[in-house]
Amino acid sequence: MKIRLLLAATFTLPVLSFGQVGLGNFTGNIESTFQYLNEDTVINALQPPSKGLMNSYMNVFYTQGNFKAGMRLESYLPRIQGYPDYFNGTGIGMRYIGYANDFVDITLGSFYEQFGSGLALRAYEDRSLGYDNVLDGFRVIIRPYKGIVIKGIYGYQRASFVEGRIQHGPGIVRGFDGEIHLNEAIKWMENKALDVSLGGSFASKYQADDQPNLILPENVGCYGGRLKMRYKKFTFDTEYVMKGQDPSQDNGLIFNPGHALVANLGFSQKGLGIMVSAKSTDNMSYRSNRNGKSQELLVNYIPSMNKTHTYNLVASLYPYATQLLGEVAYQAEILYTIKKGSKLGGKYGTSLNFNYSTTHNSIQHTSGINPLDSTGVTYTSRLFDQGSTLYWQDINFNISKKFTKNFNMILSYYNITLNNNVASVTKITKPDGLIRSNIFVAEFGLKFANKQSLRAEVQGLFINKYEGKPVDKGNWATMVVEYTFNSNWFMSVMDQYNYGNAYKDRRAHHPYVTVGYIRDATRIMMSYGRQRAGMFCVGGVCRQVPASNGLTISLTQSF
Repeated sequence: MKIRLLLAATFTLPVLSFGQVGLGNFTGNIESTFQYLNEDTVINALQPPSKGLMNSYMNVFYTQGNFKAGMRLESYLPRIQGYPDYFNGTGIGMRYIGYANDFVDITLGSFYEQFGSGLALRAYEDRSLGYDNVLDGFRVIIRPYKGIVIKGIYGYQRASFVEGRIQHGPGIVRGFDGEIHLNEAIKWMENKALDVSLGGSFASKYQADDQPNLILPENVGCYGGRLKMRYKKFTFDTEYVMKGQDPSQDNGLIFNPGHALVANLGFSQKGLGIMVSAKSTDNMSYRSNRNGKSQELLVNYIPSMNKTHTYNLVASLYPYATQLLGEVAYQAEILYTIKKGSKLGGKYGTSLNFNYSTTHNSIQHTSGINPLDSTGVTYTSRLFDQGSTLYWQDINFNISKKFTKNFNMILSYYNITLNNNVASVTKITKPDGLIRSNIFVAEFGLKFANKQSLRAEVQGLFINKYEGKPVDKGNWATMVVEYTFNSNWFMSVMDQYNYGNAYKDRRAHHPYVTVGYIRDATRIMMSYGRQRAGMFCVGGVCRQVPASNGLTISLTQSF
Protein backbone atom coordinates (compact mmCIF):
# COMPACT_ATOMS: atom_id res chain seq x y z
CA MET A 1 0.00 0.00 0.00
CA LYS A 2 2.82 2.40 0.82
CA ILE A 3 4.43 1.70 -2.53
CA ARG A 4 1.23 2.51 -4.42
CA LEU A 5 0.84 5.78 -2.55
CA LEU A 6 4.43 6.74 -3.28
CA LEU A 7 3.99 6.13 -7.01
CA ALA A 8 0.80 8.17 -7.05
CA ALA A 9 2.57 11.10 -5.44
CA THR A 10 5.48 10.87 -7.85
CA PHE A 11 3.38 10.95 -11.01
CA THR A 12 0.71 13.39 -9.86
CA LEU A 13 3.06 16.27 -9.05
CA PRO A 14 3.99 17.11 -12.66
CA VAL A 15 0.35 16.96 -13.76
CA LEU A 16 -0.60 19.50 -11.12
CA SER A 17 2.23 21.77 -12.22
CA PHE A 18 1.30 21.99 -15.93
CA GLY A 19 -0.18 25.43 -15.53
CA GLN A 20 2.54 26.77 -13.25
CA VAL A 21 5.42 28.69 -14.78
CA GLY A 22 8.92 27.44 -14.00
CA LEU A 23 7.97 23.95 -12.82
CA GLY A 24 8.31 22.25 -16.18
CA ASN A 25 9.14 22.73 -19.85
CA PHE A 26 6.90 22.16 -22.86
CA THR A 27 8.26 21.74 -26.39
CA GLY A 28 6.71 20.37 -29.54
CA ASN A 29 5.60 20.99 -33.08
CA ILE A 30 2.53 20.96 -35.29
CA GLU A 31 2.35 19.89 -38.93
CA SER A 32 -0.72 19.84 -41.15
CA THR A 33 -1.10 19.23 -44.89
CA PHE A 34 -4.37 19.69 -46.80
CA GLN A 35 -5.01 18.72 -50.42
CA TYR A 36 -7.93 19.42 -52.73
CA LEU A 37 -7.54 17.24 -55.82
CA ASN A 38 -9.07 17.35 -59.28
CA GLU A 39 -9.48 14.61 -61.85
CA ASP A 40 -6.96 14.86 -64.70
CA THR A 41 -7.28 12.23 -67.45
CA VAL A 42 -4.08 13.38 -69.21
CA ILE A 43 -1.84 12.24 -66.33
CA ASN A 44 -4.31 9.65 -64.93
CA ALA A 45 -4.90 11.61 -61.74
CA LEU A 46 -8.07 10.65 -59.87
CA GLN A 47 -10.25 12.78 -57.64
CA PRO A 48 -10.93 11.02 -54.33
CA PRO A 49 -14.58 10.70 -53.24
CA SER A 50 -14.01 13.21 -50.42
CA LYS A 51 -12.20 15.65 -52.81
CA GLY A 52 -10.27 16.99 -49.81
CA LEU A 53 -7.53 15.11 -47.92
CA MET A 54 -5.67 16.04 -44.73
CA ASN A 55 -2.79 14.70 -42.64
CA SER A 56 -2.12 16.43 -39.31
CA TYR A 57 0.32 15.80 -36.44
CA MET A 58 1.06 17.45 -33.12
CA ASN A 59 3.95 16.44 -30.85
CA VAL A 60 3.96 17.61 -27.23
CA PHE A 61 6.95 16.89 -24.96
CA TYR A 62 7.15 17.75 -21.28
CA THR A 63 10.12 17.63 -18.92
CA GLN A 64 10.45 18.53 -15.25
CA GLY A 65 13.71 17.64 -13.63
CA ASN A 66 14.27 13.93 -14.25
CA PHE A 67 10.68 13.32 -15.29
CA LYS A 68 9.67 13.22 -18.98
CA ALA A 69 6.45 12.59 -20.89
CA GLY A 70 5.20 13.07 -24.40
CA MET A 71 2.60 12.20 -26.96
CA ARG A 72 1.71 12.69 -30.60
CA LEU A 73 -1.80 13.37 -31.87
CA GLU A 74 -2.45 12.24 -35.44
CA SER A 75 -5.32 12.88 -37.80
CA TYR A 76 -6.02 11.46 -41.29
CA LEU A 77 -9.29 12.87 -42.67
CA PRO A 78 -8.79 10.98 -44.92
CA ARG A 79 -5.09 10.28 -45.52
CA ILE A 80 -3.14 11.96 -48.32
CA GLN A 81 -2.75 9.82 -51.45
CA GLY A 82 0.24 7.48 -51.40
CA TYR A 83 0.03 6.82 -47.66
CA PRO A 84 -0.78 3.26 -46.52
CA ASP A 85 -4.48 2.41 -46.41
CA TYR A 86 -4.17 1.54 -42.70
CA PHE A 87 -3.79 5.23 -41.75
CA ASN A 88 -7.16 6.78 -40.87
CA GLY A 89 -9.00 8.60 -38.10
CA THR A 90 -7.91 10.94 -35.29
CA GLY A 91 -6.30 9.93 -32.03
CA ILE A 92 -3.09 9.42 -30.07
CA GLY A 93 -0.44 7.76 -32.22
CA MET A 94 2.41 7.82 -29.72
CA ARG A 95 2.63 8.41 -25.95
CA TYR A 96 5.19 7.75 -23.25
CA ILE A 97 6.21 8.53 -19.70
CA GLY A 98 9.65 8.13 -18.21
CA TYR A 99 12.45 9.06 -15.88
CA ALA A 100 16.10 9.82 -16.67
CA ASN A 101 19.27 10.77 -14.82
CA ASP A 102 22.98 10.29 -15.45
CA PHE A 103 22.79 6.58 -14.64
CA VAL A 104 19.46 5.34 -15.93
CA ASP A 105 16.87 6.32 -18.56
CA ILE A 106 13.52 4.49 -18.32
CA THR A 107 10.65 4.83 -20.79
CA LEU A 108 7.23 3.21 -20.54
CA GLY A 109 4.97 3.44 -23.57
CA SER A 110 6.05 4.42 -27.10
CA PHE A 111 9.71 4.75 -28.03
CA TYR A 112 12.04 4.77 -31.01
CA GLU A 113 15.36 2.96 -30.83
CA GLN A 114 18.26 1.78 -32.97
CA PHE A 115 20.99 -0.77 -32.28
CA GLY A 116 24.19 0.12 -34.15
CA SER A 117 23.51 0.79 -37.81
CA GLY A 118 20.08 -0.85 -37.55
CA LEU A 119 20.94 -4.28 -38.97
CA ALA A 120 19.44 -6.00 -35.90
CA LEU A 121 16.87 -3.40 -34.79
CA ARG A 122 15.65 0.01 -35.82
CA ALA A 123 12.34 1.53 -34.73
CA TYR A 124 11.85 4.94 -36.37
CA GLU A 125 9.39 7.27 -38.05
CA ASP A 126 9.67 8.90 -41.48
CA ARG A 127 6.53 10.93 -42.07
CA SER A 128 7.36 11.63 -45.72
CA LEU A 129 7.29 7.88 -46.35
CA GLY A 130 4.23 7.17 -44.23
CA TYR A 131 6.45 4.88 -42.18
CA ASP A 132 6.23 4.34 -38.42
CA ASN A 133 7.23 1.11 -36.65
CA VAL A 134 7.41 2.62 -33.16
CA LEU A 135 7.76 0.12 -30.32
CA ASP A 136 5.17 0.12 -27.54
CA GLY A 137 6.36 -1.32 -24.24
CA PHE A 138 9.40 -0.78 -22.01
CA ARG A 139 12.92 0.54 -22.61
CA VAL A 140 15.80 1.05 -20.22
CA ILE A 141 19.18 2.64 -20.92
CA ILE A 142 21.93 2.31 -18.31
CA ARG A 143 25.27 4.11 -18.18
CA PRO A 144 27.06 2.19 -15.39
CA TYR A 145 30.49 3.64 -16.10
CA LYS A 146 32.03 6.34 -18.22
CA GLY A 147 31.98 5.30 -21.88
CA ILE A 148 29.61 2.33 -21.39
CA VAL A 149 25.97 2.29 -22.55
CA ILE A 150 23.61 -0.69 -22.14
CA LYS A 151 20.09 -0.77 -23.61
CA GLY A 152 17.17 -3.15 -23.17
CA ILE A 153 13.83 -3.06 -25.02
CA TYR A 154 10.59 -5.07 -24.90
CA GLY A 155 7.34 -4.37 -26.72
CA TYR A 156 4.95 -4.65 -29.64
CA GLN A 157 5.38 -2.75 -32.89
CA ARG A 158 2.84 -0.32 -34.27
CA ALA A 159 1.23 -2.03 -37.27
CA SER A 160 -1.42 0.51 -38.22
CA PHE A 161 -3.46 3.51 -37.10
CA VAL A 162 -7.11 2.64 -37.62
CA GLU A 163 -10.07 4.79 -36.55
CA GLY A 164 -7.73 6.90 -34.44
CA ARG A 165 -6.19 4.01 -32.49
CA ILE A 166 -2.83 2.25 -32.59
CA GLN A 167 -3.06 -1.35 -33.78
CA HIS A 168 -0.15 -3.60 -32.78
CA GLY A 169 1.41 -6.41 -34.77
CA PRO A 170 1.08 -10.01 -33.55
CA GLY A 171 4.74 -10.44 -32.61
CA ILE A 172 6.65 -9.32 -29.51
CA VAL A 173 10.06 -7.69 -30.02
CA ARG A 174 12.74 -7.72 -27.33
CA GLY A 175 16.47 -7.17 -27.26
CA PHE A 176 19.51 -5.62 -25.68
CA ASP A 177 22.51 -3.68 -26.91
CA GLY A 178 25.81 -2.71 -25.35
CA GLU A 179 28.54 -0.32 -26.45
CA ILE A 180 31.84 0.67 -24.91
CA HIS A 181 33.97 3.64 -25.93
CA LEU A 182 37.41 2.42 -24.95
CA ASN A 183 38.97 5.88 -24.89
CA GLU A 184 36.51 6.95 -22.18
CA ALA A 185 36.32 3.71 -20.24
CA ILE A 186 40.07 2.97 -20.09
CA LYS A 187 42.12 5.74 -18.56
CA TRP A 188 45.40 5.08 -20.40
CA MET A 189 43.57 5.36 -23.75
CA GLU A 190 42.07 8.79 -23.06
CA ASN A 191 44.60 10.76 -25.09
CA LYS A 192 45.54 8.13 -27.67
CA ALA A 193 45.33 9.01 -31.35
CA LEU A 194 43.46 5.78 -32.02
CA ASP A 195 39.80 6.10 -30.99
CA VAL A 196 37.92 2.81 -30.62
CA SER A 197 34.33 1.80 -29.84
CA LEU A 198 32.98 -1.75 -29.60
CA GLY A 199 29.36 -2.83 -29.55
CA GLY A 200 27.11 -5.85 -29.65
CA SER A 201 23.38 -6.36 -30.26
CA PHE A 202 20.76 -9.05 -29.81
CA ALA A 203 17.16 -8.74 -30.97
CA SER A 204 14.46 -11.39 -30.80
CA LYS A 205 10.88 -11.63 -32.00
CA TYR A 206 8.16 -14.00 -30.88
CA GLN A 207 5.16 -14.94 -33.01
CA ALA A 208 3.00 -18.01 -32.59
CA ASP A 209 3.11 -20.66 -35.32
CA ASP A 210 0.16 -19.92 -37.62
CA GLN A 211 0.87 -22.47 -40.38
CA PRO A 212 -0.94 -25.82 -40.09
CA ASN A 213 1.38 -27.65 -42.50
CA LEU A 214 4.75 -26.39 -41.24
CA ILE A 215 6.68 -26.42 -37.98
CA LEU A 216 7.67 -22.74 -37.77
CA PRO A 217 10.18 -21.27 -35.32
CA GLU A 218 8.23 -19.03 -32.96
CA ASN A 219 11.30 -17.27 -31.52
CA VAL A 220 13.74 -15.81 -34.04
CA GLY A 221 16.92 -14.09 -32.90
CA CYS A 222 19.27 -11.68 -34.66
CA TYR A 223 22.65 -10.96 -33.11
CA GLY A 224 26.00 -9.44 -34.03
CA GLY A 225 28.81 -7.03 -33.24
CA ARG A 226 30.26 -3.77 -34.49
CA LEU A 227 33.50 -1.82 -34.42
CA LYS A 228 34.24 1.88 -34.90
CA MET A 229 37.77 3.25 -35.21
CA ARG A 230 39.26 6.67 -35.89
CA TYR A 231 42.95 7.33 -36.37
CA LYS A 232 44.07 10.81 -37.37
CA LYS A 233 42.63 11.32 -40.88
CA PHE A 234 41.15 7.83 -41.21
CA THR A 235 37.82 6.38 -40.02
CA PHE A 236 36.56 2.80 -40.20
CA ASP A 237 33.34 1.20 -39.01
CA THR A 238 31.78 -2.18 -39.61
CA GLU A 239 28.90 -4.28 -38.31
CA TYR A 240 28.00 -7.93 -38.85
CA VAL A 241 24.82 -9.70 -37.78
CA MET A 242 23.32 -13.17 -38.16
CA LYS A 243 19.61 -13.99 -38.13
CA GLY A 244 18.09 -17.34 -37.22
CA GLN A 245 15.70 -19.39 -39.33
CA ASP A 246 12.83 -17.10 -40.18
CA PRO A 247 10.29 -18.48 -42.71
CA SER A 248 8.09 -15.65 -43.95
CA GLN A 249 6.00 -14.45 -46.84
CA ASP A 250 9.02 -12.48 -48.08
CA ASN A 251 11.26 -15.52 -48.55
CA GLY A 252 8.63 -18.08 -49.49
CA LEU A 253 8.66 -19.80 -46.07
CA ILE A 254 12.20 -21.13 -46.42
CA PHE A 255 14.22 -22.11 -43.35
CA ASN A 256 17.50 -20.42 -44.23
CA PRO A 257 19.31 -18.27 -41.69
CA GLY A 258 20.26 -14.75 -42.73
CA HIS A 259 23.34 -12.55 -42.46
CA ALA A 260 24.42 -8.98 -43.19
CA LEU A 261 27.67 -7.04 -43.14
CA VAL A 262 28.22 -3.31 -43.69
CA ALA A 263 31.63 -1.61 -43.71
CA ASN A 264 32.78 1.99 -44.33
CA LEU A 265 36.34 3.32 -44.72
CA GLY A 266 36.98 7.04 -44.89
CA PHE A 267 39.81 9.53 -45.27
CA SER A 268 39.46 13.25 -44.68
CA GLN A 269 41.80 16.23 -44.77
CA LYS A 270 41.48 19.83 -45.82
CA GLY A 271 40.26 19.90 -49.40
CA LEU A 272 39.92 16.12 -49.80
CA GLY A 273 37.44 13.51 -48.58
CA ILE A 274 37.24 9.85 -49.64
CA MET A 275 34.69 7.25 -48.56
CA VAL A 276 34.48 3.60 -49.63
CA SER A 277 31.59 1.39 -48.47
CA ALA A 278 30.54 -2.22 -48.92
CA LYS A 279 27.46 -4.27 -48.01
CA SER A 280 26.55 -7.92 -48.27
CA THR A 281 23.15 -9.24 -47.16
CA ASP A 282 21.16 -12.41 -47.57
CA ASN A 283 17.67 -13.31 -46.33
CA MET A 284 17.54 -10.34 -43.97
CA SER A 285 13.83 -9.63 -44.11
CA TYR A 286 13.04 -9.44 -40.37
CA ARG A 287 9.47 -8.65 -39.37
CA SER A 288 7.44 -9.11 -36.19
CA ASN A 289 4.71 -10.50 -38.47
CA ARG A 290 5.98 -13.18 -40.84
CA ASN A 291 2.97 -12.50 -43.09
CA GLY A 292 3.77 -8.81 -43.50
CA LYS A 293 4.66 -7.17 -46.80
CA SER A 294 5.94 -3.89 -48.19
CA GLN A 295 6.83 -1.61 -45.23
CA GLU A 296 4.84 -3.51 -42.61
CA LEU A 297 6.39 -4.32 -39.22
CA LEU A 298 10.07 -4.39 -40.17
CA VAL A 299 12.17 -4.95 -37.04
CA ASN A 300 15.48 -4.02 -38.65
CA TYR A 301 16.82 -1.67 -41.31
CA ILE A 302 19.26 -2.42 -44.13
CA PRO A 303 21.26 0.79 -44.82
CA SER A 304 21.23 1.94 -48.42
CA MET A 305 24.47 1.94 -50.37
CA ASN A 306 23.98 4.95 -52.61
CA LYS A 307 24.15 8.73 -52.60
CA THR A 308 21.01 10.54 -51.47
CA HIS A 309 19.82 12.69 -54.37
CA THR A 310 17.67 15.82 -54.14
CA TYR A 311 17.08 16.93 -57.74
CA ASN A 312 13.59 15.94 -58.84
CA LEU A 313 14.31 13.87 -61.95
CA VAL A 314 17.23 12.12 -60.27
CA ALA A 315 15.53 11.28 -56.98
CA SER A 316 12.05 10.16 -57.96
CA LEU A 317 11.91 8.56 -61.42
CA TYR A 318 14.29 5.59 -61.00
CA PRO A 319 15.32 5.47 -57.33
CA TYR A 320 17.24 2.83 -55.42
CA ALA A 321 15.18 0.38 -53.33
CA THR A 322 16.79 -2.02 -50.84
CA GLN A 323 16.26 -5.72 -51.63
CA LEU A 324 15.59 -7.51 -48.35
CA LEU A 325 16.22 -11.01 -49.67
CA GLY A 326 19.84 -10.32 -50.54
CA GLU A 327 22.24 -8.02 -52.34
CA VAL A 328 25.92 -7.20 -52.68
CA ALA A 329 26.58 -3.47 -52.92
CA TYR A 330 29.54 -1.09 -53.10
CA GLN A 331 29.91 2.67 -53.02
CA ALA A 332 32.83 5.06 -53.45
CA GLU A 333 32.83 8.84 -53.16
CA ILE A 334 35.54 11.46 -53.60
CA LEU A 335 35.15 15.13 -52.69
CA TYR A 336 37.99 17.42 -53.73
CA THR A 337 38.20 21.18 -53.37
CA ILE A 338 40.58 23.08 -55.60
CA LYS A 339 42.08 25.64 -53.29
CA LYS A 340 41.30 29.33 -53.45
CA GLY A 341 43.63 31.54 -55.44
CA SER A 342 44.76 28.82 -57.85
CA LYS A 343 44.15 29.02 -61.60
CA LEU A 344 41.32 26.46 -61.50
CA GLY A 345 40.07 27.29 -58.04
CA GLY A 346 39.62 31.00 -58.62
CA LYS A 347 38.93 33.47 -55.87
CA TYR A 348 36.50 31.25 -53.95
CA GLY A 349 37.69 27.73 -54.80
CA THR A 350 36.02 24.97 -56.83
CA SER A 351 34.52 21.74 -55.43
CA LEU A 352 34.48 18.47 -57.37
CA ASN A 353 32.43 15.46 -56.29
CA PHE A 354 32.44 11.97 -57.79
CA ASN A 355 30.23 9.13 -56.58
CA TYR A 356 29.78 5.55 -57.76
CA SER A 357 27.45 2.90 -56.36
CA THR A 358 26.41 -0.51 -57.61
CA THR A 359 24.20 -3.35 -56.36
CA HIS A 360 24.02 -6.95 -57.60
CA ASN A 361 22.27 -10.10 -56.51
CA SER A 362 23.95 -12.40 -54.01
CA ILE A 363 24.59 -15.98 -55.17
CA GLN A 364 22.63 -18.67 -53.38
CA HIS A 365 24.14 -22.13 -53.71
CA THR A 366 21.60 -24.97 -53.84
CA SER A 367 21.53 -27.30 -50.84
CA GLY A 368 19.11 -29.77 -49.24
CA ILE A 369 15.41 -28.97 -48.94
CA ASN A 370 13.14 -30.18 -46.16
CA PRO A 371 10.28 -27.70 -45.57
CA LEU A 372 8.69 -29.83 -42.81
CA ASP A 373 11.87 -29.83 -40.73
CA SER A 374 12.82 -26.59 -38.98
CA THR A 375 16.51 -27.56 -39.27
CA GLY A 376 16.36 -27.84 -43.05
CA VAL A 377 17.83 -25.23 -45.40
CA THR A 378 17.38 -24.62 -49.10
CA TYR A 379 20.72 -23.04 -49.99
CA THR A 380 23.98 -21.70 -48.66
CA SER A 381 25.24 -18.16 -49.11
CA ARG A 382 28.62 -16.56 -48.49
CA LEU A 383 29.58 -12.95 -47.80
CA PHE A 384 30.21 -10.86 -50.95
CA ASP A 385 29.41 -13.79 -53.23
CA GLN A 386 28.20 -11.51 -56.02
CA GLY A 387 25.98 -12.65 -58.86
CA SER A 388 25.76 -11.38 -62.43
CA THR A 389 22.34 -9.72 -62.14
CA LEU A 390 22.62 -5.95 -61.84
CA TYR A 391 20.02 -4.40 -59.55
CA TRP A 392 21.21 -0.81 -59.54
CA GLN A 393 24.11 1.36 -60.67
CA ASP A 394 24.70 5.08 -60.21
CA ILE A 395 27.63 7.08 -61.59
CA ASN A 396 27.45 10.79 -60.85
CA PHE A 397 29.73 13.81 -60.94
CA ASN A 398 29.24 17.47 -60.07
CA ILE A 399 31.23 20.70 -60.11
CA SER A 400 30.32 23.48 -57.70
CA LYS A 401 31.85 26.91 -58.19
CA LYS A 402 31.30 30.33 -56.68
CA PHE A 403 32.21 32.95 -59.29
CA THR A 404 31.50 36.07 -57.27
CA LYS A 405 30.25 36.91 -53.81
CA ASN A 406 26.69 36.78 -55.14
CA PHE A 407 26.76 34.21 -57.97
CA ASN A 408 27.38 30.44 -57.88
CA MET A 409 26.74 27.49 -60.18
CA ILE A 410 26.55 23.68 -59.86
CA LEU A 411 26.82 21.40 -62.89
CA SER A 412 25.91 17.71 -62.41
CA TYR A 413 25.77 14.52 -64.44
CA TYR A 414 24.09 11.24 -63.43
CA ASN A 415 24.14 7.87 -65.16
CA ILE A 416 21.58 5.64 -63.44
CA THR A 417 20.66 2.05 -64.30
CA LEU A 418 17.73 0.35 -62.56
CA ASN A 419 16.55 -3.24 -62.99
CA ASN A 420 12.79 -2.96 -63.38
CA ASN A 421 12.43 -6.74 -63.01
CA VAL A 422 13.66 -6.40 -59.42
CA ALA A 423 12.40 -2.97 -58.32
CA SER A 424 9.39 -2.39 -60.54
CA VAL A 425 8.61 1.22 -61.45
CA THR A 426 6.92 0.68 -64.82
CA LYS A 427 5.16 -1.97 -66.94
CA ILE A 428 7.83 -2.15 -69.64
CA THR A 429 8.39 -5.58 -71.18
CA LYS A 430 12.13 -5.26 -71.89
CA PRO A 431 13.54 -8.79 -71.18
CA ASP A 432 16.55 -7.78 -69.06
CA GLY A 433 14.48 -5.13 -67.26
CA LEU A 434 17.30 -2.57 -67.36
CA ILE A 435 16.29 1.09 -67.56
CA ARG A 436 19.30 3.26 -68.36
CA SER A 437 19.09 7.02 -67.95
CA ASN A 438 21.48 9.94 -68.38
CA ILE A 439 20.56 13.07 -66.44
CA PHE A 440 22.13 16.51 -66.71
CA VAL A 441 21.45 19.29 -64.18
CA ALA A 442 22.55 22.91 -64.08
CA GLU A 443 21.78 24.98 -60.98
CA PHE A 444 22.36 28.72 -60.65
CA GLY A 445 22.19 30.91 -57.56
CA LEU A 446 22.16 34.71 -57.46
CA LYS A 447 21.93 36.97 -54.40
CA PHE A 448 20.60 40.54 -54.44
CA ALA A 449 20.38 43.32 -51.92
CA ASN A 450 17.80 43.30 -49.11
CA LYS A 451 18.07 39.50 -48.61
CA GLN A 452 16.58 38.75 -52.02
CA SER A 453 17.85 35.78 -54.01
CA LEU A 454 17.13 33.79 -57.15
CA ARG A 455 17.79 30.09 -57.68
CA ALA A 456 17.16 28.21 -60.92
CA GLU A 457 17.51 24.58 -62.07
CA VAL A 458 17.48 23.10 -65.56
CA GLN A 459 17.26 19.29 -65.68
CA GLY A 460 17.18 16.87 -68.60
CA LEU A 461 16.68 13.09 -68.49
CA PHE A 462 17.49 10.95 -71.54
CA ILE A 463 16.54 7.28 -71.54
CA ASN A 464 17.52 4.18 -73.52
CA LYS A 465 15.35 2.66 -76.24
CA TYR A 466 14.01 -0.84 -76.81
CA GLU A 467 12.83 -2.02 -80.24
CA GLY A 468 13.13 1.55 -81.50
CA LYS A 469 10.92 3.09 -78.80
CA PRO A 470 11.94 4.91 -75.61
CA VAL A 471 11.77 2.75 -72.50
CA ASP A 472 9.04 3.67 -70.01
CA LYS A 473 7.80 7.23 -70.60
CA GLY A 474 10.83 8.43 -72.54
CA ASN A 475 12.77 11.66 -72.03
CA TRP A 476 11.92 14.38 -69.51
CA ALA A 477 12.87 18.03 -68.99
CA THR A 478 12.40 20.04 -65.80
CA MET A 479 12.85 23.71 -64.98
CA VAL A 480 12.68 25.24 -61.50
CA VAL A 481 12.82 28.94 -60.60
CA GLU A 482 12.72 29.97 -56.96
CA TYR A 483 12.73 33.58 -55.76
CA THR A 484 13.17 34.72 -52.16
CA PHE A 485 11.70 38.19 -51.65
CA ASN A 486 12.91 38.66 -48.07
CA SER A 487 13.31 36.66 -44.87
CA ASN A 488 9.54 35.99 -44.85
CA TRP A 489 8.30 35.40 -48.41
CA PHE A 490 9.40 33.07 -51.19
CA MET A 491 7.91 31.70 -54.41
CA SER A 492 8.83 28.90 -56.80
CA VAL A 493 7.65 27.74 -60.21
CA MET A 494 8.40 24.28 -61.59
CA ASP A 495 7.47 22.58 -64.83
CA GLN A 496 8.21 19.00 -65.81
CA TYR A 497 7.67 18.10 -69.44
CA ASN A 498 7.53 14.51 -70.69
CA TYR A 499 8.50 15.56 -74.23
CA GLY A 500 9.95 12.16 -75.16
CA ASN A 501 6.86 10.03 -74.55
CA ALA A 502 6.28 7.59 -77.43
CA TYR A 503 2.56 8.50 -77.29
CA LYS A 504 2.26 12.14 -78.37
CA ASP A 505 -1.04 12.67 -76.57
CA ARG A 506 0.72 11.87 -73.26
CA ARG A 507 3.50 14.42 -73.65
CA ALA A 508 2.16 16.43 -70.77
CA HIS A 509 3.50 19.46 -68.91
CA HIS A 510 3.42 19.32 -65.12
CA PRO A 511 3.39 22.95 -63.91
CA TYR A 512 3.57 23.50 -60.16
CA VAL A 513 3.55 26.86 -58.36
CA THR A 514 4.39 27.34 -54.68
CA VAL A 515 4.14 30.42 -52.44
CA GLY A 516 5.51 30.33 -48.91
CA TYR A 517 5.62 32.52 -45.81
CA ILE A 518 7.99 32.08 -42.85
CA ARG A 519 7.79 33.96 -39.59
CA ASP A 520 9.82 32.85 -36.58
CA ALA A 521 8.89 29.18 -36.05
CA THR A 522 5.85 29.28 -38.35
CA ARG A 523 5.94 28.16 -41.99
CA ILE A 524 2.94 28.29 -44.35
CA MET A 525 3.05 27.01 -47.93
CA MET A 526 0.44 26.90 -50.69
CA SER A 527 1.00 25.01 -53.94
CA TYR A 528 -1.09 24.34 -57.02
CA GLY A 529 -0.47 22.24 -60.10
CA ARG A 530 0.23 18.79 -61.46
CA GLN A 531 2.47 16.17 -59.88
CA ARG A 532 3.50 13.11 -61.87
CA ALA A 533 3.33 9.60 -60.50
CA GLY A 534 6.57 8.14 -59.20
CA MET A 535 8.48 6.56 -56.37
CA PHE A 536 9.53 8.51 -53.29
CA CYS A 537 12.48 6.86 -51.52
CA VAL A 538 14.55 7.67 -48.45
CA GLY A 539 17.49 5.43 -47.60
CA GLY A 540 16.25 2.64 -49.85
CA VAL A 541 12.74 2.61 -48.30
CA CYS A 542 10.10 3.69 -50.83
CA ARG A 543 6.44 4.49 -51.28
CA GLN A 544 4.49 4.89 -54.50
CA VAL A 545 3.13 8.40 -55.09
CA PRO A 546 0.17 8.58 -57.51
CA ALA A 547 -0.30 11.36 -60.05
CA SER A 548 -2.29 14.33 -58.77
CA ASN A 549 -3.67 17.68 -59.83
CA GLY A 550 -4.83 20.21 -57.28
CA LEU A 551 -4.16 22.48 -54.35
CA THR A 552 -1.90 21.72 -51.39
CA ILE A 553 -1.68 23.86 -48.23
CA SER A 554 0.75 23.02 -45.45
CA LEU A 555 1.44 24.54 -42.03
CA THR A 556 4.30 23.79 -39.64
CA GLN A 557 4.79 25.34 -36.22
CA SER A 558 7.36 24.67 -33.50
CA PHE A 559 7.12 25.75 -29.88
